[in-house]
Amino acid sequence: MAVKVVDLRCSGCGGALAPSEHFCKYCGNAVVVTSFNSIYAATAQDAMRLSRALDKDPAAASGGEMGNLVNFTQAGCYLKLKLHDKALEKFEAAIEADFDNPEAYFYAAVCLLRGKKAFLAPLADIKKAIEYADAALMLENRGAFNYLKAYIKHDFHARRCLRISPDWRGEMSAALSNNLSPADAAALFQILGVECPAPLAF
Repeated sequence: MAVKVVDLRCSGCGGALAPSEHFCKYCGNAVVVTSFNSIYAATAQDAMRLSRALDKDPAAASGGEMGNLVNFTQAGCYLKLKLHDKALEKFEAAIEADFDNPEAYFYAAVCLLRGKKAFLAPLADIKKAIEYADAALMLENRGAFNYLKAYIKHDFHARRCLRISPDWRGEMSAALSNNLSPADAAALFQILGVECPAPLAF
């Protein structure tokens, strides 16, 4: 039996949506968060809309593509609201639903920093964040993923005089080789909620 979320409505215009739609056919508003560039398009209203829909059909979040999109969108909303622990829980649920989604690993790594400088994070969270960033990179060579690792290794390892290989310079070089864009560089620090260290300025 197919699972569906009922009564989905666009947060932009209020138009009715099908669960499979990624964009509203009436106003073009993003229905779910599916990419690095669209994570900040999600709003608190999106999270409330999804919660109401799941109240009516809680099985929709339990698996399959729709469950993954629901978890990913809710996670994006929580991250935007700086509810890092709730966002992490949902990104990890999205990973369980789809092991091949590099963005879910990337954002899980971001959540582990909890909106603070990497220097302040516990070592266990730093190790897990690097594991998630490595998983994202195994699925897709993207400069933003290396750039996150460069930031972590600069702010945590270099500042604490801890050796790691490759170091932040190696990750920065890889980020540039993987076509890191100025837009993605700026977006990363907006999402992290911290200032970009001068040596990593792009």
